[in-house]
Amino acid sequence: MRPVFYCLLFAASLVCSGNLTAQDASPDQRKYLLDRVDDVAIVQLYVDGFDQLSLREKTLIYHLSQAAIAGRDIYIDQRYRHSLDIRGVLEAILTHPEGIDEATIAAIRKYMKLFWVNNGPHSALTAQKNLLECSAEAFDDAVRQAVNNGATMPADGDALSTLIDRIRPVLLDPEFETHVTQKSPGEGIDILTASANNLYDDVTMADLEGFNEHYPLNSQLAKDDDGKLVERVYRSGLDHLVPAGMYAQKIENIITHLEAAIPFATPEMARALGALIHYYRTGEAADFYGYNIAWVADKDSPVDTINGFIEVYMDARGMKGSWEAAVYFNDPIKMDMIRNFADNAQWFEDHMPYAKHFRKNNVKGISAKAIQVVMETGDSGPVTPIGINLPNDATIRQRYGSKSVSLSNVMEAYEKASTPSARAEFCYDDAEFQRADKWKSTALALEVNMHEVIGHASGQVNEGIDPAVSIKEYYSALEEGRADLVALYFIGNPKLIELGLVENEADLQEMQLAAYEAYTRNVMTQLRRIKSGTTIEEDHMRNRQMIVSWLAANTDAIKVDVRDGKTYFRVADVDAWHRGVGELLAEVQRIKSEGDRPSAERLMKDYAININVALRDEVLRRYADLNQPAYTGFVQPELTPVTNAQGEITDVTISYPQDLETQMLKWSGARSR
Repeated sequence: MRPVFYCLLFAASLVCSGNLTAQDASPDQRKYLLDRVDDVAIVQLYVDGFDQLSLREKTLIYHLSQAAIAGRDIYIDQRYRHSLDIRGVLEAILTHPEGIDEATIAAIRKYMKLFWVNNGPHSALTAQKNLLECSAEAFDDAVRQAVNNGATMPADGDALSTLIDRIRPVLLDPEFETHVTQKSPGEGIDILTASANNLYDDVTMADLEGFNEHYPLNSQLAKDDDGKLVERVYRSGLDHLVPAGMYAQKIENIITHLEAAIPFATPEMARALGALIHYYRTGEAADFYGYNIAWVADKDSPVDTINGFIEVYMDARGMKGSWEAAVYFNDPIKMDMIRNFADNAQWFEDHMPYAKHFRKNNVKGISAKAIQVVMETGDSGPVTPIGINLPNDATIRQRYGSKSVSLSNVMEAYEKASTPSARAEFCYDDAEFQRADKWKSTALALEVNMHEVIGHASGQVNEGIDPAVSIKEYYSALEEGRADLVALYFIGNPKLIELGLVENEADLQEMQLAAYEAYTRNVMTQLRRIKSGTTIEEDHMRNRQMIVSWLAANTDAIKVDVRDGKTYFRVADVDAWHRGVGELLAEVQRIKSEGDRPSAERLMKDYAININVALRDEVLRRYADLNQPAYTGFVQPELTPVTNAQGEITDVTISYPQDLETQMLKWSGARSR
């Protein structure tokens, strides 16, 4: 589970290129903002402390990062069935551009930057499709010329013509397969067929009635030749005992790099990696359960990885796991805050505003770390979370605990690339702006850590209840809202002073107000990501709208003012805001604990899903004058092994590509003539 608390905003475009070495990329020389494409800022991710790691740790990180790169095409294919073919065709054009109209090349390059950032044609935030801004004739001419230039396409001859006919509407038709995920497509429209992702093949919700999924997380549902529902399992296979499944070769490539990593891992991490490899081969839910137990048990390894089919946001049903990978190591300088919350998790659990029988009597095994992330792919990158808490399985959380990480260098990159202009536009007055500017970093760090450590890890689920299964498509947004509510409930608590996280009562009160104001403003500012349509589909955006809309409707906490034709959402009463958060948190926890889907559906439909179109259009107009991107894609660091004559790794160097296109073409193996 991962939060994105604020719509983070970025400065004017600064384009730079050339691979920076770690020495060249010292903190005072770093260029963060590399490029700007429509609503997307492209930012370089830097890593502090890598050079101080041992050779063993560097080598481990290198092999784990190779595993992360090896699996990225799985997620690209999961997001959309034509994505890999689209990438193959358009990258072939970009690497063989001779004789192609410059305007067409520029349009293809722009489209591909959005494609690379979002891992496919559809936005990672809004789920809506991006379009290629050239004519069908210009696109067809570019394909022909690239072939004449010697480009290798995903197909040739008649097969290439058929492929181009298949992908042309994806690229150019605004009405064709418009959303990667649609959880609220409209009355009478099936959520699976309305969603363009590749998790289901010609399957409707009605087809699933009475069907018992053996592989709910790691399979594609499809129909065989007789129309019978089947599960295409994501696994590599295990000799003659378990047949190979979907993505078998790509998963085997991941396994190769994981096996290379094991000799450099701690014994605890080696056991977890071995369990992950076994799960990748069998695909069995029981083996994934065992891997998660082993992963949670490894609380002390200085290097760690997330790798597998994990988050379910892309699935309209909230069941199928998207593939992702992240590789990271401990950031001891920034560790104290998050460990404070982990060490005191029981205190926070005992002071939750929900019913006592929904609280945990013994909060178990919370591991919390600040980290420097080195590599993120699949559902983790280039669009990245700022905090992660896993595993998602409620039973494992209650019996064995969980791990929370705060991505220190990601948050730093956001901060370094940010500009206050949009914040000033939506603050009601200068006093609100000054509070926001003063407390933005501290409040964000506290909220992220509380969201992950005492948010997702809190609460007791009733015996026999699996809330993800019971609540279905509304569960992910509800759970993200629950974790946000925990952070918002405690952001002004004197316990933060006792823990040394806030200096005094005056600062605590001012920071609480600033945090509530920022969260309230965000219900407006996040609307600029949704340029068309009338519903919110992304779960984190839904949870934020649910909270603010519920507070506005049920308390005196929020006031909406209009001044000089501009709308402002203001915090009218801090105490009412806090009380309202407590009331809503108590209800959301009850819904989760009891698996109460009807109540979850009412919350979502009443407060989370539908957009105020007039307000959205106003927000878009105001942002047009600011020229601000809405979200960020990160260029990952590059790791290069140094070897001796025997081929043994003697060092691993880190550098920074400074260019998204260069990195993506290298990863996909596209080559210029």
